[in-house]
Amino acid sequence: MSESGTEAYEGRTGLPPRVEEAVRLARSLGFEYSCLPEHGELLRLLARGFGGAVTGGAVIGETGTGCGVGLAWLLAGAHVQSRIVSVERDPERAAAAQKLFADAPGVTVLHGDWRALRAFAPFDLLVLDGGGQGKGDEPPLDPTEWMRTGGVLVIDDFSPLTSWPPMHGGVVDTARTYWLDHPQLRATQVNVRSDAATIIATYVGEDTASRLGP
Repeated sequence: MSESGTEAYEGRTGLPPRVEEAVRLARSLGFEYSCLPEHGELLRLLARGFGGAVTGGAVIGETGTGCGVGLAWLLAGAHVQSRIVSVERDPERAAAAQKLFADAPGVTVLHGDWRALRAFAPFDLLVLDGGGQGKGDEPPLDPTEWMRTGGVLVIDDFSPLTSWPPMHGGVVDTARTYWLDHPQLRATQVNVRSDAATIIATYVGEDTASRLGP
């Protein structure tokens, strides 16, 4: 979720058709916080890395459907056998997204709290866009309860890292250090554009983490 994210699609061409539809939906509902196009491209690439002829489909999750822009990017990259589940707490947006993806096999949009997504774990790819990130007063989710070993977590809407420890509002950005320092994750930050960054973290599991060391 990015402030003015929907506006960032103005004048963009060559978008996947479902992304275009989701952007139009966001505009019609006055929803400004769609994921950035650059972050969407990253989601499509990551989704493409899971599932295939040998492994079958992946399980992909997303907290914070919004109007379905990020979900549409995931669908654009996902294997045809993959299952994608997204949850949205706002009833109007959830209903609109359900209608938008009604004809997309393997896609489920839920209305409810982000924790409802836990029932579909373990995930191969999990995008935290509307809960579970640890931002604000809410604690972050525990990846040991949500992720399959080798699975990837994606957390967006950070400013690019320029110092350590990262700071936010004059204090240490614990929402960011939780993911970057987590002993069972191998995480990095990717700048998707000059003013926006995304954390990508692979869940290696407790046994592997102890062998790999810090």
